[in-house]
Amino acid sequence: MTRQGRTLAVLGPTNTGKTHYAIERMLGYRTGVIGLPLRLLAREVYDRIVAVRGPSVVALVTGEERIVPPRTQYWVCTVEAMPEGMGADFVAVDEIQLCADPERGHVFTDRLLRMRGQHETIFLGSDTMRAPIAALVPGVEFVRRERLSELTYTGSRKISRMKPRSAIVGFSVENVYAIAELIRRQKGGAAVVMGALSPRTRNAQVELYQNGDVDYLVATDAIGMGLNLDIDHVAFSGVSKFDGRRVRPLAPNELAQIAGRAGRGMANGTFGVTGEAPPLPDEVALAITEHRFTPLRRLQWRNAALSFGSVEALIASLEAPPESEILARAREADDLRALRALSAQAEVRARASDGPSVRLLWDVCRIPDFRGISHAEHASLLEAIYGHLHERGRVPDEWLARHVARIDRTEGDIDTLSRRLAFIRTWTYVAQRAGWVADETHWREATRAVEDRLSDALHARLTQRFVDRRTSVLMRRLKQKEALLAEVNEKGEVTVEGEFVGRLEGFRFRQDQAAAGQEAKTLKSAGLQALAPHFHLRADRFYNAPDTEIDYTEQGGLMWGDQAVGKLVAGDEPLKPRVKAFVDEEAGAEVVQKVERRLQHFVDRKIATLFEPLLAMSRDEALTGLARGFAFRLVEGLGILPRGQVAAEVKDLDQAARGALRKHGVRFGQFTVFMPALLKPAPTRLRLMLWSLAQGLDTFPEAPPPGLVTVPVDRSAPRGYDAMAGYRNAGERAIRLDMLERLADLLRAEDGRAGFEAKPEMLSITGMTLEQFADLMQGLGYRAERGERPKAKPAAAPAGAPDAAGTEAASAREAGTPEGTEAETPPATGHDAAPAPDAPAAATSEEKVPGATGEAVPDTVDTAPPDDAAAPDDAAAPDASTPEGAETEVFYTFTWIGRGARAGNQRGRGAGAEGRGKPKGKGKPKAKGKPRREEGEKTFKSGPRKADRIDPDNPFAAALMGLKTRD
Repeated sequence: MTRQGRTLAVLGPTNTGKTHYAIERMLGYRTGVIGLPLRLLAREVYDRIVAVRGPSVVALVTGEERIVPPRTQYWVCTVEAMPEGMGADFVAVDEIQLCADPERGHVFTDRLLRMRGQHETIFLGSDTMRAPIAALVPGVEFVRRERLSELTYTGSRKISRMKPRSAIVGFSVENVYAIAELIRRQKGGAAVVMGALSPRTRNAQVELYQNGDVDYLVATDAIGMGLNLDIDHVAFSGVSKFDGRRVRPLAPNELAQIAGRAGRGMANGTFGVTGEAPPLPDEVALAITEHRFTPLRRLQWRNAALSFGSVEALIASLEAPPESEILARAREADDLRALRALSAQAEVRARASDGPSVRLLWDVCRIPDFRGISHAEHASLLEAIYGHLHERGRVPDEWLARHVARIDRTEGDIDTLSRRLAFIRTWTYVAQRAGWVADETHWREATRAVEDRLSDALHARLTQRFVDRRTSVLMRRLKQKEALLAEVNEKGEVTVEGEFVGRLEGFRFRQDQAAAGQEAKTLKSAGLQALAPHFHLRADRFYNAPDTEIDYTEQGGLMWGDQAVGKLVAGDEPLKPRVKAFVDEEAGAEVVQKVERRLQHFVDRKIATLFEPLLAMSRDEALTGLARGFAFRLVEGLGILPRGQVAAEVKDLDQAARGALRKHGVRFGQFTVFMPALLKPAPTRLRLMLWSLAQGLDTFPEAPPPGLVTVPVDRSAPRGYDAMAGYRNAGERAIRLDMLERLADLLRAEDGRAGFEAKPEMLSITGMTLEQFADLMQGLGYRAERGERPKAKPAAAPAGAPDAAGTEAASAREAGTPEGTEAETPPATGHDAAPAPDAPAAATSEEKVPGATGEAVPDTVDTAPPDDAAAPDDAAAPDASTPEGAETEVFYTFTWIGRGARAGNQRGRGAGAEGRGKPKGKGKPKAKGKPRREEGEKTFKSGPRKADRIDPDNPFAAALMGLKTRD
């Protein structure tokens, strides 16, 4: 070992500027070589020197990459790829403490012993190398460099509480991926840096971190080898690693090499542990912060003076022991293991019969096992390469092309792409060796292009899996406290800085439901901050929107188009509800007030329009006394009052009061006092909603479909719903109030005591079948008795006369009767004649029942009995006098039973002799005339003739009564 020029050992902890110092010294010479521990670091230094001197004079040489311009002056290499015998002016070897590394240490030791510059040689590394260097390198000069910033131990900290600009270090691929996934969920994402990544992938990941797209870095111990990153804190997720042979604890100086990456330049840094890593012992933490470590005593060494006379001689020279006690023979490396495996093959031993063949075999054995497969598989590949090189002098193009083509695919997940990258590195290494392929330039470019494509795909997969770009971008902008730019499209989708964050529904921001944890908080914060001006613009547009764009739902919601903007809440009066706007608090009080004012205007106008008759009546100052009081009751009832509830008040109203109320459209019906104009669908829908608000219901019942005369009774509906819906419950169905009053007008013309049958116009009004009509009549207080009789054949109609059945069917259809009802309608037999002398006269519209009792019909009635209340078997038997085979028809006889309707309804149809199941008189029509009374039966006197009675509800009654009084 002959000293050439000056030799320096620049030693000190991390962040002392040692590498920068070496680069500056090298550029001061005409030529220079610098060896670096990682190809990632080599690429970083190469880029720095190219930026200063240009690419034409700078070479990059690693195992898988070779960029050598014709006029190269400066060589940037991995330590293994440093060229020998060049006679460069300057030589530097970085991280010289790796001489003690069990796997690669013998390479660094060889460079320490044999690599020299013509004018200057510099070894860069830790203070632990001072003693070995002093013993092995005569005349060396030592330069101590101090750390530029302080390093502090902060103990254990959860990942969820990790501060930004932190690096979390793992010692396995699985551990790195798990940590990165956790950070993505909690912090928005992390960049991933591992030694196995290609330089292109690693640089792209580092750029994510360096430019602030993510605030966290997850890495292996590769970041400890000179990578210069803006890291404030380093956290160890473990304190042991697998070194290729066994899992061993990291020494304090190894921990310090990694922890020292925290704090760059003059910025202080911290380090600690996280996850399942135990806290560092106090003495270890103190040693790291004070940079005091046990000096290295022995370095790894392997004989560099190899003998290529035979395979046995080569192996023996590789296993030669060192001469110095400071040097320890390195453990068997992968290349020596491969040499042993190949030398055991007879064909290989036959080929390696001379010095050049043995040298070629050794060169092939030095191909690294990038794929990480079994030793046998790796040896098999090396045997094939050696065979081609020995036999043909080069690797065949077609054979190499097949292997490269199988790898050149960018689909797949992270693990798949990582394996392909490892595979292409083998062929990149082969293409870089001089003379191994026919067209070196082509295959170097081809393999490099495949590696670049796979690197880009791997970077994309890593980013897709471990970086939520949306959250990271928004977090960076929020941290910078800059104004965020938001856009809202016609679908209400909100994008902030080009990233989708959620939707704007009315005046409420709904963040993306796929987000969770920290991501959800970031989206909400960024969305609301960016939407502040949009809330005001939208409020102005809403305030000026026409009423046609606003509507209410049956549940009290207030809609602007298809977006909910508020809801109705109960006010002091049913017709004066209040509104509550749905507006995010962050929109501001001004927006809330503007939206509420606009909604209140809409609701007030809607009530004023749909309830105009009712409101006009309430404002009529001409109404006084009882009339004004009754009008107030109608307003409270929203225009509908069941007559049974106000019977006494109706009776107290004189004709003048009733006339004054009728001017406002009030109808005094037999069953209900109501305003027909308010039975239309729109007022009904609004009335139900206002009533539900006033009742404090949690779920508002919906209005029946418009246009139906009868609807099924909803047993689950709250009490009073039927009246507010404009219907009255009667049996299994409810009938609309105005049609019920039309039916009552027809029923008043019938003899309710003697019994009568349904007329076609009754069925036409209700739109029911005969069976349904019978159930309805029971609900109104009648007994329905079922009977059968021979069907009368219709008389032949004169030529040209209209068909009676067709006329009835047509009229039924016009009234809304379902098709086929007329087939169930019995003929009008005998009941069109005048009532019997003892039958009660037809009641006026002011009376409550179609008889002479004067009783008020109950507001609620019982429904028909369950279906299992079946009639006796003989109830439906035909009359014995009916000729066999004669066609029969069903008919019902209806009899008023007043308050007994409840009992009758409980019995139901076909329930014994008193019900409809067994017809009286064996199915014959009831005889006309005065009915026979049983002994003790109460007698009823006939009321005044209809012509002599005055209907107090008749609008002309007052004038008629006045004329009679003057007479």
